[in-house]
Amino acid sequence: MNKRKLGSQGLEVSQMGLGCMGLSYGYGKPTNKKEAIELLRKAYELGITFFDTAEIYGPFLNEEVVGEAIDPFRNEVVIATKFGFNYVDGQPAGLNSRPEYIRQRVEGSLKRLNVETIDLLYQHRIDPNVPIEEVAGTVKDLIREGKVKYFGLSEAGASNIRKAHAVQPVSALQSEYSLWWREPEIKSFKTLAELEIGFVPFSPLGKGFLTGKIDVNTEFSKNDFRRSIPRFNEENRKANLALVGLVKQIAQQKNATPAQIALAWIFEQKPWIVPIPGTTKTHRLQKMLAQLT
Repeated sequence: MNKRKLGSQGLEVSQMGLGCMGLSYGYGKPTNKKEAIELLRKAYELGITFFDTAEIYGPFLNEEVVGEAIDPFRNEVVIATKFGFNYVDGQPAGLNSRPEYIRQRVEGSLKRLNVETIDLLYQHRIDPNVPIEEVAGTVKDLIREGKVKYFGLSEAGASNIRKAHAVQPVSALQSEYSLWWREPEIKSFKTLAELEIGFVPFSPLGKGFLTGKIDVNTEFSKNDFRRSIPRFNEENRKANLALVGLVKQIAQQKNATPAQIALAWIFEQKPWIVPIPGTTKTHRLQKMLAQLT
């Protein structure tokens, strides 16, 4: 698989990464651990060297699964994880990016991932109670200490990106982006291009909608977070199916799947974009990668 660079600090990853969240969190019952590890190792065999996780996925379970899965080829891959949430009785409870707390969360991630260094560390969400300069300064210290290699932000706006970058160069911004959700083009692309920061879109398949497998009759499980997203209520799904119909039409013309078309569109936007679609099925992973391997 081809490589792409995120930022100007030298971070190189596979052209497409793998979002690991859905294996443990967000889409219903977690995937069996053995099956999840098999999927992650298959992804590596197919050329993926960029794996995205976070302590909140589970919480904590996803980092453990990713850590065990990548152990045989740790030095050949890039692992991204995130900090930024408080926890009460093991469950998320608001934002927290205080410097001393960042250090605490990083130590936990290092243990769960079973690594000495986190390749790419994101602030998961901007904490309005902590100046972004303090956050960037803390990560800068962690990089100096060898516990982190590169710094990233998730769902940050242009102003915070600039402030953070002035303290510690930001290698990547992670935000939602797809044919179905194009807000970053307006809010952040200009800043990213100017500062030479890479972009990592999560949900490049529209949280599954652009695969063509979801319609007005689809019922989501009680643990599926899409139940609470307005775009996925029955009325909006019905309206948005027009876009899916167009993607399906193009896919038929190109002898491809809708997911392949949605990803191909992402790849053509900018050379510094690396999408991280997620899946729990090996055959779907293979189809997504068919155009790249």
